[in-house]
Amino acid sequence: MRKFIGRILAWIGGITIAFVILVFVIATFTRSTTGKVPSKTILEVNLETDIAEDTSNDPFLRLGRTTPVLRDMVDALEKARDDERVTGLIARMGAAPISMAQAQELRDAIAAFRAKKKFAIAFAETYGEFGPGNGAYYLASAFDEIWLQPSGDVGLTGLSAEGMFLRGAFDKLGIIPRMDHRYEFKSAMETYTEKKFTPAAKEATSRVMESMFSQMTKGIAQGRKLKEPDVKSLIDRGPFLGKEAVDAKLVDGIAYRDEVFAKVKEKGGKDAQFLYLDKYLDRAGRPNQKGPVVALIHGLGPVVRGKGNVDPFSAESSMGSETVAAAFRDAINDKSVKAILFRVDSPGGSYVASDTIWRETIRAKKAGKPVIVSMSSVAGSGGYFVAMGADKIVAQPATITGSIGVLGGKMLTNGMWDKLGISWDEVHTSQNARMFSSTTDYSKEEWARFQSWLDRVYVDFTSKVAEGRKLPKEKVLEVAKGRIWTGEDAKARGLVDELGGYPVALKLAKQAIQLKESDSITLRVFPKKKTTFEALMARLNNQDDSESSEARQAELMLRVLEEVRPAVKAFRAIQGGDTQVLSMPQLQFRP
Repeated sequence: MRKFIGRILAWIGGITIAFVILVFVIATFTRSTTGKVPSKTILEVNLETDIAEDTSNDPFLRLGRTTPVLRDMVDALEKARDDERVTGLIARMGAAPISMAQAQELRDAIAAFRAKKKFAIAFAETYGEFGPGNGAYYLASAFDEIWLQPSGDVGLTGLSAEGMFLRGAFDKLGIIPRMDHRYEFKSAMETYTEKKFTPAAKEATSRVMESMFSQMTKGIAQGRKLKEPDVKSLIDRGPFLGKEAVDAKLVDGIAYRDEVFAKVKEKGGKDAQFLYLDKYLDRAGRPNQKGPVVALIHGLGPVVRGKGNVDPFSAESSMGSETVAAAFRDAINDKSVKAILFRVDSPGGSYVASDTIWRETIRAKKAGKPVIVSMSSVAGSGGYFVAMGADKIVAQPATITGSIGVLGGKMLTNGMWDKLGISWDEVHTSQNARMFSSTTDYSKEEWARFQSWLDRVYVDFTSKVAEGRKLPKEKVLEVAKGRIWTGEDAKARGLVDELGGYPVALKLAKQAIQLKESDSITLRVFPKKKTTFEALMARLNNQDDSESSEARQAELMLRVLEEVRPAVKAFRAIQGGDTQVLSMPQLQFRP
Protein backbone atom coordinates (compact mmCIF):
# COMPACT_ATOMS: atom_id res chain seq x y z
CA MET A 1 0.00 0.00 0.00
CA ARG A 2 2.82 2.40 0.89
CA LYS A 3 4.50 1.70 -2.45
CA PHE A 4 1.23 2.31 -4.30
CA ILE A 5 0.69 5.64 -2.50
CA GLY A 6 4.35 6.52 -3.15
CA ARG A 7 3.91 5.84 -6.88
CA ILE A 8 0.76 7.96 -7.00
CA LEU A 9 2.54 10.83 -5.24
CA ALA A 10 5.56 10.45 -7.53
CA TRP A 11 3.24 10.52 -10.58
CA ILE A 12 1.57 13.68 -9.28
CA GLY A 13 5.00 15.15 -8.63
CA GLY A 14 6.08 14.33 -12.18
CA ILE A 15 3.02 16.01 -13.66
CA THR A 16 3.63 19.04 -11.42
CA ILE A 17 7.27 19.32 -12.51
CA ALA A 18 6.28 19.02 -16.18
CA PHE A 19 3.76 21.82 -15.71
CA VAL A 20 6.36 23.97 -13.95
CA ILE A 21 8.83 23.37 -16.81
CA LEU A 22 6.18 24.56 -19.26
CA VAL A 23 5.52 27.68 -17.16
CA PHE A 24 9.27 28.29 -16.90
CA VAL A 25 9.79 28.01 -20.67
CA ILE A 26 6.91 30.40 -21.35
CA ALA A 27 8.17 32.85 -18.73
CA THR A 28 11.72 32.69 -20.08
CA PHE A 29 10.54 33.25 -23.65
CA THR A 30 8.38 36.17 -22.54
CA ARG A 31 11.27 37.80 -20.70
CA SER A 32 13.62 37.30 -23.64
CA THR A 33 11.22 39.07 -26.01
CA THR A 34 10.38 42.09 -23.83
CA GLY A 35 11.05 45.51 -25.32
CA LYS A 36 13.41 48.25 -24.36
CA VAL A 37 12.79 51.14 -22.02
CA PRO A 38 10.90 53.80 -24.06
CA SER A 39 12.71 57.07 -24.73
CA LYS A 40 10.12 58.86 -22.56
CA THR A 41 9.04 56.64 -19.69
CA ILE A 42 6.68 57.24 -16.79
CA LEU A 43 7.16 54.54 -14.16
CA GLU A 44 4.05 53.01 -12.64
CA VAL A 45 3.98 51.15 -9.31
CA ASN A 46 1.32 49.62 -7.08
CA LEU A 47 2.00 50.52 -3.44
CA GLU A 48 -1.33 49.17 -2.22
CA THR A 49 0.09 45.76 -1.44
CA ASP A 50 2.28 43.80 0.96
CA ILE A 51 6.00 44.29 0.43
CA ALA A 52 8.44 41.43 1.03
CA GLU A 53 12.03 41.78 2.21
CA ASP A 54 13.28 39.05 -0.12
CA THR A 55 12.11 36.28 -2.39
CA SER A 56 12.22 32.66 -1.31
CA ASN A 57 15.34 30.57 -1.86
CA ASP A 58 12.99 27.90 -3.17
CA PRO A 59 12.24 28.81 -6.80
CA PHE A 60 9.08 26.70 -6.76
CA LEU A 61 7.65 28.89 -4.00
CA ARG A 62 8.60 31.94 -6.08
CA LEU A 63 6.38 30.79 -8.94
CA GLY A 64 3.08 32.63 -8.92
CA ARG A 65 4.17 35.01 -6.13
CA THR A 66 3.39 38.61 -7.03
CA THR A 67 4.41 40.33 -3.78
CA PRO A 68 6.96 43.02 -4.66
CA VAL A 69 10.35 42.99 -2.95
CA LEU A 70 11.47 46.13 -1.14
CA ARG A 71 15.04 46.03 -2.44
CA ASP A 72 13.77 45.65 -6.02
CA MET A 73 11.68 48.79 -5.65
CA VAL A 74 14.52 50.76 -4.08
CA ASP A 75 16.98 49.56 -6.74
CA ALA A 76 14.58 50.44 -9.56
CA LEU A 77 14.08 53.97 -8.25
CA GLU A 78 17.84 54.38 -7.79
CA LYS A 79 18.47 53.23 -11.36
CA ALA A 80 15.67 55.43 -12.73
CA ARG A 81 16.77 58.64 -11.06
CA ASP A 82 19.86 58.84 -13.30
CA ASP A 83 18.11 57.43 -16.39
CA GLU A 84 17.33 60.24 -18.83
CA ARG A 85 14.58 58.13 -20.40
CA VAL A 86 12.55 58.25 -17.17
CA THR A 87 10.59 61.46 -16.63
CA GLY A 88 8.42 60.64 -13.64
CA LEU A 89 6.53 58.21 -11.42
CA ILE A 90 2.85 57.48 -10.78
CA ALA A 91 1.98 55.33 -7.75
CA ARG A 92 -1.27 53.72 -6.75
CA MET A 93 -1.77 54.17 -3.03
CA GLY A 94 -4.40 53.09 -0.51
CA ALA A 95 -4.24 51.25 2.79
CA ALA A 96 -1.12 49.18 2.20
CA PRO A 97 -0.28 46.78 5.06
CA ILE A 98 3.34 47.92 5.27
CA SER A 99 5.34 48.94 8.32
CA MET A 100 6.44 52.47 9.15
CA ALA A 101 10.05 51.46 8.53
CA GLN A 102 9.23 50.13 5.06
CA ALA A 103 7.36 53.36 4.30
CA GLN A 104 10.46 55.31 5.35
CA GLU A 105 12.70 53.22 3.08
CA LEU A 106 10.43 54.04 0.14
CA ARG A 107 10.10 57.69 1.17
CA ASP A 108 13.90 58.00 1.08
CA ALA A 109 14.02 56.42 -2.40
CA ILE A 110 11.26 58.71 -3.69
CA ALA A 111 12.99 61.79 -2.25
CA ALA A 112 16.23 60.84 -4.04
CA PHE A 113 14.25 60.28 -7.26
CA ARG A 114 12.57 63.70 -7.00
CA ALA A 115 15.92 65.34 -6.25
CA LYS A 116 16.86 64.61 -9.88
CA LYS A 117 14.05 66.95 -11.06
CA LYS A 118 11.66 64.09 -11.80
CA PHE A 119 8.02 64.24 -10.78
CA ALA A 120 6.28 61.75 -8.50
CA ILE A 121 2.50 61.65 -8.21
CA ALA A 122 0.38 59.54 -5.86
CA PHE A 123 -3.19 58.46 -6.62
CA ALA A 124 -5.54 56.64 -4.27
CA GLU A 125 -9.13 55.54 -4.46
CA THR A 126 -9.10 56.01 -0.69
CA TYR A 127 -6.63 56.05 2.18
CA GLY A 128 -8.53 53.56 4.27
CA GLU A 129 -12.17 52.90 3.49
CA PHE A 130 -13.78 53.52 6.87
CA GLY A 131 -10.49 52.42 8.42
CA PRO A 132 -7.01 53.75 9.21
CA GLY A 133 -4.81 54.91 6.36
CA ASN A 134 -2.04 56.62 8.33
CA GLY A 135 0.90 54.63 6.99
CA ALA A 136 -0.21 54.82 3.36
CA TYR A 137 -0.84 58.55 3.58
CA TYR A 138 2.51 59.07 5.34
CA LEU A 139 4.17 57.36 2.35
CA ALA A 140 2.10 59.42 -0.11
CA SER A 141 3.23 62.66 1.50
CA ALA A 142 6.70 62.04 0.01
CA PHE A 143 5.28 62.63 -3.50
CA ASP A 144 4.94 65.96 -5.36
CA GLU A 145 1.19 65.64 -5.67
CA ILE A 146 -1.53 63.57 -4.00
CA TRP A 147 -4.78 62.85 -5.84
CA LEU A 148 -7.87 61.21 -4.36
CA GLN A 149 -10.93 59.63 -5.97
CA PRO A 150 -14.07 61.73 -5.28
CA SER A 151 -15.63 58.95 -3.18
CA GLY A 152 -12.45 58.38 -1.18
CA ASP A 153 -11.41 59.39 2.32
CA VAL A 154 -8.16 60.13 4.12
CA GLY A 155 -8.11 57.91 7.22
CA LEU A 156 -5.57 60.02 9.06
CA THR A 157 -6.50 59.23 12.66
CA GLY A 158 -3.25 58.63 14.55
CA LEU A 159 -1.45 55.47 15.61
CA SER A 160 -2.50 52.73 18.01
CA ALA A 161 -1.02 49.54 19.43
CA GLU A 162 -2.97 46.63 20.83
CA GLY A 163 -1.87 43.57 22.74
CA MET A 164 -3.88 40.38 23.25
CA PHE A 165 -3.84 38.77 26.71
CA LEU A 166 -4.78 35.14 27.32
CA ARG A 167 -4.58 35.00 31.12
CA GLY A 168 -8.35 35.18 31.57
CA ALA A 169 -8.88 32.27 29.17
CA PHE A 170 -6.11 30.31 30.87
CA ASP A 171 -7.78 30.85 34.27
CA LYS A 172 -11.03 29.41 32.89
CA LEU A 173 -9.20 26.48 31.31
CA GLY A 174 -7.17 25.75 34.42
CA ILE A 175 -3.81 26.55 32.79
CA ILE A 176 -1.19 28.25 34.98
CA PRO A 177 1.70 30.10 33.29
CA ARG A 178 4.90 29.48 35.28
CA MET A 179 7.27 31.96 33.61
CA ASP A 180 9.84 34.61 34.39
CA HIS A 181 11.96 37.16 32.54
CA ARG A 182 14.91 39.56 32.61
CA TYR A 183 13.73 42.25 33.23
CA GLU A 184 10.53 44.24 33.72
CA PHE A 185 10.25 45.52 30.13
CA LYS A 186 10.55 42.02 28.61
CA SER A 187 6.82 41.83 28.06
CA ALA A 188 6.34 39.07 25.48
CA MET A 189 5.35 36.55 28.15
CA GLU A 190 2.67 38.92 29.47
CA THR A 191 0.39 37.64 26.70
CA TYR A 192 0.08 34.56 28.90
CA THR A 193 0.61 35.94 32.41
CA GLU A 194 -1.41 39.19 32.46
CA LYS A 195 -4.84 40.55 31.59
CA LYS A 196 -3.59 43.98 30.49
CA PHE A 197 -0.37 45.95 30.00
CA THR A 198 1.88 46.16 33.01
CA PRO A 199 3.13 49.70 33.85
CA ALA A 200 6.54 48.88 32.32
CA ALA A 201 5.02 47.50 29.11
CA LYS A 202 2.68 50.47 28.79
CA GLU A 203 5.59 52.88 29.32
CA ALA A 204 7.73 51.27 26.61
CA THR A 205 4.86 50.89 24.14
CA SER A 206 3.69 54.46 24.69
CA ARG A 207 7.17 55.79 24.02
CA VAL A 208 7.42 53.78 20.79
CA MET A 209 4.08 55.19 19.64
CA GLU A 210 5.11 58.74 20.55
CA SER A 211 8.35 58.39 18.60
CA MET A 212 6.59 56.96 15.53
CA PHE A 213 3.85 59.58 15.67
CA SER A 214 6.43 62.36 15.84
CA GLN A 215 8.21 60.92 12.79
CA MET A 216 4.95 60.64 10.90
CA THR A 217 3.76 64.19 11.64
CA LYS A 218 7.17 65.60 10.80
CA GLY A 219 7.25 63.76 7.47
CA ILE A 220 3.72 64.84 6.54
CA ALA A 221 4.46 68.44 7.51
CA GLN A 222 7.58 68.54 5.35
CA GLY A 223 5.90 66.84 2.40
CA ARG A 224 2.76 68.95 2.45
CA LYS A 225 4.53 72.20 3.48
CA LEU A 226 2.56 72.47 6.70
CA LYS A 227 3.57 73.15 10.30
CA GLU A 228 3.92 70.16 12.62
CA PRO A 229 1.47 71.49 15.25
CA ASP A 230 -1.07 72.03 12.48
CA VAL A 231 -0.63 68.44 11.27
CA LYS A 232 -1.19 67.13 14.80
CA SER A 233 -4.36 69.21 15.08
CA LEU A 234 -5.57 67.89 11.73
CA ILE A 235 -5.03 64.31 12.81
CA ASP A 236 -7.16 64.90 15.90
CA ARG A 237 -9.96 65.88 13.51
CA GLY A 238 -9.57 62.90 11.17
CA PRO A 239 -10.70 60.98 9.22
CA PHE A 240 -11.39 63.35 6.32
CA LEU A 241 -13.92 63.08 3.52
CA GLY A 242 -12.58 63.88 0.04
CA LYS A 243 -13.48 67.58 -0.14
CA GLU A 244 -12.41 68.09 3.49
CA ALA A 245 -8.99 66.61 2.66
CA VAL A 246 -8.56 69.13 -0.17
CA ASP A 247 -9.56 72.03 2.07
CA ALA A 248 -7.08 70.83 4.73
CA LYS A 249 -4.31 70.72 2.06
CA LEU A 250 -3.81 67.03 2.67
CA VAL A 251 -4.46 66.26 -1.00
CA ASP A 252 -4.00 68.36 -4.12
CA GLY A 253 -7.18 67.43 -5.89
CA ILE A 254 -10.06 65.03 -6.46
CA ALA A 255 -10.23 62.99 -9.65
CA TYR A 256 -10.74 59.49 -10.97
CA ARG A 257 -7.90 57.24 -12.08
CA ASP A 258 -8.33 57.91 -15.80
CA GLU A 259 -8.29 61.67 -15.20
CA VAL A 260 -5.14 61.47 -13.07
CA PHE A 261 -3.35 59.26 -15.59
CA ALA A 262 -4.24 61.70 -18.36
CA LYS A 263 -2.70 64.54 -16.34
CA VAL A 264 0.40 62.44 -15.63
CA LYS A 265 0.87 61.52 -19.30
CA GLU A 266 0.58 65.17 -20.29
CA LYS A 267 3.14 66.02 -17.62
CA GLY A 268 5.49 63.33 -18.94
CA GLY A 269 5.62 64.90 -22.38
CA LYS A 270 4.59 63.94 -25.87
CA ASP A 271 4.85 60.22 -26.67
CA ALA A 272 5.54 59.33 -23.01
CA GLN A 273 4.73 55.70 -22.19
CA PHE A 274 3.89 54.00 -18.89
CA LEU A 275 6.09 51.14 -17.68
CA TYR A 276 5.66 49.15 -14.48
CA LEU A 277 8.51 49.50 -12.03
CA ASP A 278 9.35 45.80 -11.92
CA LYS A 279 9.47 45.57 -15.73
CA TYR A 280 11.70 48.63 -15.81
CA LEU A 281 14.14 46.92 -13.43
CA ASP A 282 14.18 43.80 -15.64
CA ARG A 283 14.97 45.88 -18.72
CA ALA A 284 17.29 48.54 -17.29
CA GLY A 285 19.17 46.28 -14.86
CA ARG A 286 20.10 46.81 -11.26
CA PRO A 287 22.52 49.35 -9.83
CA ASN A 288 25.55 48.10 -7.89
CA GLN A 289 26.64 45.52 -10.45
CA LYS A 290 30.30 46.35 -10.92
CA GLY A 291 33.28 46.95 -8.68
CA PRO A 292 34.42 45.33 -5.40
CA VAL A 293 31.98 42.74 -4.07
CA VAL A 294 29.81 43.36 -1.01
CA ALA A 295 27.92 40.25 0.10
CA LEU A 296 24.23 40.70 0.91
CA ILE A 297 22.93 38.23 3.49
CA HIS A 298 19.30 38.23 4.63
CA GLY A 299 18.25 37.32 8.17
CA LEU A 300 14.46 37.31 8.03
CA GLY A 301 11.79 36.04 10.40
CA PRO A 302 11.94 34.30 13.79
CA VAL A 303 15.40 32.99 14.69
CA VAL A 304 15.42 29.19 14.76
CA ARG A 305 18.02 26.47 14.94
CA GLY A 306 18.75 24.52 11.77
CA LYS A 307 17.84 25.52 8.26
CA GLY A 308 15.62 28.49 7.48
CA ASN A 309 12.51 27.89 5.47
CA VAL A 310 9.56 29.70 3.96
CA ASP A 311 5.97 28.91 4.76
CA PRO A 312 4.67 27.72 1.36
CA PHE A 313 1.27 29.31 1.94
CA SER A 314 2.02 32.61 3.71
CA ALA A 315 5.57 33.07 2.28
CA GLU A 316 6.80 34.05 5.76
CA SER A 317 10.46 33.23 6.39
CA SER A 318 12.37 31.93 9.37
CA MET A 319 15.99 32.84 10.07
CA GLY A 320 17.66 29.44 10.32
CA SER A 321 21.00 29.60 12.09
CA GLU A 322 22.46 26.87 9.86
CA THR A 323 21.40 28.68 6.69
CA VAL A 324 22.58 32.15 7.73
CA ALA A 325 25.81 30.89 9.28
CA ALA A 326 26.63 28.98 6.08
CA ALA A 327 26.03 32.14 4.05
CA PHE A 328 28.47 34.02 6.28
CA ARG A 329 31.08 31.27 5.95
CA ASP A 330 30.74 31.31 2.16
CA ALA A 331 31.19 35.09 2.13
CA ILE A 332 34.18 34.85 4.48
CA ASN A 333 35.84 32.21 2.28
CA ASP A 334 35.13 34.06 -0.97
CA LYS A 335 38.24 36.14 -1.68
CA SER A 336 36.30 38.53 -3.91
CA VAL A 337 34.04 39.61 -1.03
CA LYS A 338 35.36 42.74 0.68
CA ALA A 339 32.49 43.48 3.08
CA ILE A 340 29.14 42.03 4.21
CA LEU A 341 25.78 43.77 4.33
CA PHE A 342 23.51 41.86 6.74
CA ARG A 343 19.83 42.77 6.27
CA VAL A 344 17.84 41.90 9.41
CA ASP A 345 14.07 41.79 9.87
CA SER A 346 13.31 39.61 12.89
CA PRO A 347 11.39 39.64 16.20
CA GLY A 348 13.90 37.23 17.72
CA GLY A 349 13.58 33.62 18.81
CA SER A 350 16.10 30.99 19.90
CA TYR A 351 19.01 32.16 22.07
CA VAL A 352 21.30 29.38 20.86
CA ALA A 353 20.50 30.03 17.19
CA SER A 354 21.03 33.78 17.68
CA ASP A 355 24.40 33.09 19.29
CA THR A 356 25.41 30.86 16.36
CA ILE A 357 24.75 33.67 13.89
CA TRP A 358 26.41 36.28 16.15
CA ARG A 359 29.57 34.17 16.15
CA GLU A 360 29.76 34.28 12.35
CA THR A 361 29.57 38.09 12.36
CA ILE A 362 32.57 38.11 14.71
CA ARG A 363 34.45 35.65 12.51
CA ALA A 364 33.80 37.82 9.47
CA LYS A 365 35.25 40.85 11.21
CA LYS A 366 38.32 38.88 12.29
CA ALA A 367 38.76 37.79 8.67
CA GLY A 368 39.01 41.45 7.69
CA LYS A 369 35.53 41.68 6.18
CA PRO A 370 33.54 44.51 7.76
CA VAL A 371 29.92 43.70 8.64
CA ILE A 372 27.25 46.38 8.22
CA VAL A 373 23.75 45.62 9.50
CA SER A 374 20.71 47.18 7.87
CA MET A 375 17.58 46.80 10.01
CA SER A 376 14.15 46.74 8.39
CA SER A 377 10.79 46.79 10.21
CA VAL A 378 11.95 45.00 13.36
CA ALA A 379 15.24 43.75 14.74
CA GLY A 380 14.60 43.08 18.39
CA SER A 381 15.67 40.58 21.03
CA GLY A 382 17.28 37.73 19.03
CA GLY A 383 17.01 40.04 16.01
CA TYR A 384 19.23 42.52 17.85
CA PHE A 385 21.47 39.74 19.19
CA VAL A 386 22.51 38.70 15.66
CA ALA A 387 23.23 42.34 14.77
CA MET A 388 25.07 43.67 17.83
CA GLY A 389 28.52 42.41 16.82
CA ALA A 390 28.54 44.28 13.49
CA ASP A 391 30.94 47.12 12.71
CA LYS A 392 28.01 49.46 12.06
CA ILE A 393 24.24 49.20 12.55
CA VAL A 394 21.76 51.17 10.42
CA ALA A 395 18.05 51.36 11.24
CA GLN A 396 15.11 53.33 10.01
CA PRO A 397 13.74 55.86 12.55
CA ALA A 398 10.66 53.63 12.99
CA THR A 399 12.48 50.27 13.18
CA ILE A 400 11.53 48.38 16.35
CA THR A 401 14.76 47.25 17.97
CA GLY A 402 16.41 46.60 21.33
CA SER A 403 14.39 44.27 23.58
CA ILE A 404 17.66 43.17 25.18
CA GLY A 405 16.40 40.56 27.61
CA VAL A 406 15.26 36.97 28.01
CA LEU A 407 12.17 35.05 29.10
CA GLY A 408 11.16 31.47 29.54
CA GLY A 409 9.07 28.99 31.46
CA LYS A 410 6.24 26.56 30.91
CA MET A 411 2.48 26.15 31.22
CA LEU A 412 1.04 23.97 33.99
CA THR A 413 -1.89 22.16 32.41
CA ASN A 414 -3.16 19.89 35.23
CA GLY A 415 -6.24 22.02 35.82
CA MET A 416 -7.24 21.77 32.18
CA TRP A 417 -6.80 17.99 32.09
CA ASP A 418 -8.87 17.66 35.28
CA LYS A 419 -11.72 19.60 33.67
CA LEU A 420 -11.56 17.22 30.70
CA GLY A 421 -11.44 14.13 32.88
CA ILE A 422 -7.97 13.23 31.64
CA SER A 423 -5.39 11.95 34.10
CA TRP A 424 -1.64 11.51 33.80
CA ASP A 425 0.83 9.22 35.51
CA GLU A 426 4.57 8.91 35.17
CA VAL A 427 7.82 7.33 36.26
CA HIS A 428 11.20 9.03 36.30
CA THR A 429 14.81 8.26 37.02
CA SER A 430 16.36 11.48 38.30
CA GLN A 431 15.55 14.35 40.62
CA ASN A 432 15.07 16.96 37.87
CA ALA A 433 13.75 14.66 35.15
CA ARG A 434 10.33 16.37 35.22
CA MET A 435 11.65 19.93 35.12
CA PHE A 436 10.22 20.56 31.66
CA SER A 437 6.96 18.66 32.12
CA SER A 438 3.74 20.65 31.83
CA THR A 439 2.02 18.48 34.43
CA THR A 440 4.47 19.19 37.26
CA ASP A 441 5.39 22.50 38.84
CA TYR A 442 9.02 23.48 39.32
CA SER A 443 10.55 22.25 42.53
CA LYS A 444 12.51 24.74 44.64
CA GLU A 445 15.76 23.42 43.19
CA GLU A 446 14.44 23.44 39.62
CA TRP A 447 13.20 27.02 39.95
CA ALA A 448 16.66 28.04 41.20
CA ARG A 449 18.26 26.38 38.15
CA PHE A 450 15.77 28.17 35.89
CA GLN A 451 16.65 31.52 37.47
CA SER A 452 20.34 30.78 36.98
CA TRP A 453 19.66 30.08 33.30
CA LEU A 454 17.83 33.41 32.87
CA ASP A 455 20.72 35.21 34.57
CA ARG A 456 23.29 33.44 32.39
CA VAL A 457 21.53 34.42 29.15
CA TYR A 458 20.96 38.01 30.27
CA VAL A 459 24.57 38.48 31.36
CA ASP A 460 25.80 37.01 28.08
CA PHE A 461 23.44 39.18 26.03
CA THR A 462 24.26 42.46 27.77
CA SER A 463 28.00 41.72 27.88
CA LYS A 464 28.09 41.11 24.14
CA VAL A 465 26.10 44.31 23.54
CA ALA A 466 28.64 46.25 25.60
CA GLU A 467 31.52 44.65 23.68
CA GLY A 468 29.99 45.02 20.23
CA ARG A 469 28.68 48.55 20.71
CA LYS A 470 31.71 49.70 22.73
CA LEU A 471 29.49 50.92 25.53
CA PRO A 472 30.06 50.81 29.29
CA LYS A 473 28.22 47.84 30.80
CA GLU A 474 26.36 50.19 33.14
CA LYS A 475 24.99 52.10 30.16
CA VAL A 476 23.83 48.87 28.50
CA LEU A 477 22.05 47.76 31.66
CA GLU A 478 20.16 51.07 31.69
CA VAL A 479 18.78 50.67 28.16
CA ALA A 480 18.32 46.87 28.26
CA LYS A 481 15.82 45.27 30.68
CA GLY A 482 13.94 43.87 27.68
CA ARG A 483 12.77 47.30 26.52
CA ILE A 484 11.90 47.98 22.89
CA TRP A 485 12.95 51.23 21.19
CA THR A 486 12.37 52.86 17.85
CA GLY A 487 15.48 53.20 15.70
CA GLU A 488 15.44 56.92 16.43
CA ASP A 489 15.56 56.36 20.20
CA ALA A 490 18.00 53.46 19.83
CA LYS A 491 20.46 55.73 18.01
CA ALA A 492 20.27 58.28 20.82
CA ARG A 493 21.20 55.48 23.25
CA GLY A 494 24.11 54.05 21.28
CA LEU A 495 22.38 50.87 20.11
CA VAL A 496 22.34 52.05 16.46
CA ASP A 497 24.92 54.06 14.49
CA GLU A 498 22.96 55.66 11.65
CA LEU A 499 19.38 56.14 10.49
CA GLY A 500 18.38 55.09 6.98
CA GLY A 501 18.07 52.07 4.73
CA TYR A 502 20.04 50.31 2.01
CA PRO A 503 21.76 53.46 0.64
CA VAL A 504 23.11 54.47 4.07
CA ALA A 505 24.27 50.93 4.81
CA LEU A 506 26.05 50.69 1.46
CA LYS A 507 27.70 54.06 2.04
CA LEU A 508 29.08 52.74 5.34
CA ALA A 509 30.22 49.54 3.64
CA LYS A 510 32.13 51.58 1.07
CA GLN A 511 33.75 53.65 3.81
CA ALA A 512 34.77 50.47 5.62
CA ILE A 513 36.71 49.24 2.57
CA GLN A 514 38.19 52.69 1.75
CA LEU A 515 35.97 53.50 -1.21
CA LYS A 516 34.43 56.84 -2.09
CA GLU A 517 30.66 57.22 -1.90
CA SER A 518 30.60 57.68 -5.68
CA ASP A 519 32.56 54.46 -6.31
CA SER A 520 30.72 51.45 -7.71
CA ILE A 521 30.35 48.13 -5.94
CA THR A 522 28.84 44.76 -6.78
CA LEU A 523 26.12 43.71 -4.35
CA ARG A 524 25.96 39.92 -4.47
CA VAL A 525 23.36 37.85 -2.61
CA PHE A 526 24.59 34.96 -0.41
CA PRO A 527 23.62 32.18 -0.65
CA LYS A 528 23.15 32.34 -4.39
CA LYS A 529 19.57 31.58 -5.35
CA LYS A 530 18.92 28.73 -7.74
CA THR A 531 17.00 29.63 -10.84
CA THR A 532 13.82 27.67 -11.48
CA PHE A 533 15.57 25.84 -14.32
CA GLU A 534 18.55 24.89 -12.10
CA ALA A 535 16.23 23.59 -9.39
CA LEU A 536 14.20 21.62 -11.90
CA MET A 537 17.29 20.00 -13.39
CA ALA A 538 18.60 19.14 -9.93
CA ARG A 539 15.32 17.47 -9.02
CA LEU A 540 15.05 15.62 -12.31
CA ASN A 541 18.62 14.35 -11.88
CA ASN A 542 17.97 13.63 -8.18
CA GLN A 543 20.92 15.90 -7.26
CA ASP A 544 19.18 18.17 -4.79
CA ASP A 545 19.31 15.59 -2.00
CA SER A 546 19.74 11.87 -1.39
CA GLU A 547 16.09 11.13 -0.62
CA SER A 548 13.83 9.15 -2.92
CA SER A 549 11.08 10.89 -4.83
CA GLU A 550 8.51 9.13 -2.64
CA ALA A 551 10.12 10.52 0.50
CA ARG A 552 10.15 14.03 -0.94
CA GLN A 553 6.49 13.78 -1.88
CA ALA A 554 5.64 12.44 1.57
CA GLU A 555 7.48 15.38 3.12
CA LEU A 556 5.45 17.75 0.95
CA MET A 557 2.22 16.10 2.11
CA LEU A 558 3.28 16.49 5.73
CA ARG A 559 3.94 20.19 5.15
CA VAL A 560 0.45 20.58 3.73
CA LEU A 561 -1.08 18.75 6.69
CA GLU A 562 0.86 20.99 9.05
CA GLU A 563 -0.71 24.03 7.43
CA VAL A 564 -4.23 22.90 8.31
CA ARG A 565 -3.38 22.66 11.96
CA PRO A 566 -3.31 26.28 13.17
CA ALA A 567 -3.72 25.15 16.78
CA VAL A 568 -0.29 23.49 16.82
CA LYS A 569 1.57 26.67 17.74
CA ALA A 570 -0.74 27.50 20.63
CA PHE A 571 -0.59 23.91 21.86
CA ARG A 572 3.22 23.99 21.82
CA ALA A 573 3.18 27.17 23.89
CA ILE A 574 0.87 25.53 26.44
CA GLN A 575 3.13 22.48 26.55
CA GLY A 576 6.20 24.63 27.09
CA GLY A 577 7.81 23.65 23.80
CA ASP A 578 8.39 27.16 22.49
CA THR A 579 12.11 27.99 22.17
CA GLN A 580 11.65 31.69 21.43
CA VAL A 581 13.25 32.91 24.64
CA LEU A 582 14.67 35.99 22.90
CA SER A 583 11.39 37.24 21.46
CA MET A 584 9.47 40.47 21.05
CA PRO A 585 6.13 41.43 22.61
CA GLN A 586 3.19 40.47 20.40
CA LEU A 587 1.82 43.93 19.66
CA GLN A 588 -0.40 44.88 16.76
CA PHE A 589 0.67 48.31 15.52
CA ARG A 590 -2.00 49.97 13.41
CA PRO A 591 -0.54 52.65 11.14
